Amino acid sequence: MKPFPNPFYRWRPHPWHGLEVGPDAPRVLHAFIEICPFDLVKYEVDKTTGYLRVDRPQRSSSQHPTLYGFIPKTYCGDRVGKLMPDAVSGDADPLDICVISERPISKTEILLNARVVGGLPMLDGGEADDKIIAVLENDPLWASVDDILDLPPALIERMRHYFMTYKLIPGEENKVSIGPAYGYDHAKKVIEAAMADYDSEFGAD
Repeated sequence: MKPFPNPFYRWRPHPWHGLEVGPDAPRVLHAFIEICPFDLVKYEVDKTTGYLRVDRPQRSSSQHPTLYGFIPKTYCGDRVGKLMPDAVSGDADPLDICVISERPISKTEILLNARVVGGLPMLDGGEADDKIIAVLENDPLWASVDDILDLPPALIERMRHYFMTYKLIPGEENKVSIGPAYGYDHAKKVIEAAMADYDSEFGAD
């Protein structure tokens, strides 16, 4: 009888707490995907069960321009908040990540390797809610991309527009603001801060 592989999970691990941050963090990370570009409903991982939960239908007609999810074993706490001007704290969620892929990926609740190239500094109601930007590792079209400046500006603007409008409620003030996109050097600091915030909040392995 063959032994189980090592490591082996007899039960499905929680995607936030049970998966590793990545094979070469902070440059190459694991991304757990909650939303694909074809979704017109916003999904979020239920923090108790780890299953995907319907959060809300999208109010606008815009669709997410990339795969979207989070980085396991990260937490946006005080350290992440201090990296963003005017933020009172992090948003107390795992660190969000947008992953660019040439080939359409229509599935969610998948795990992939993402190579970090930058991010968007999003402030939501006074809380830091950074959106790390990455490319799918080994994607031949984006293989030469190492930093945010290597990406088409129109793609960055699509992401900015989506996040500026996806929470808009007619007649209410928009509480979201997004500063200039940053490159890998600052993204590295945000990821390392989120990893340290996670260890402080939940304990290191």
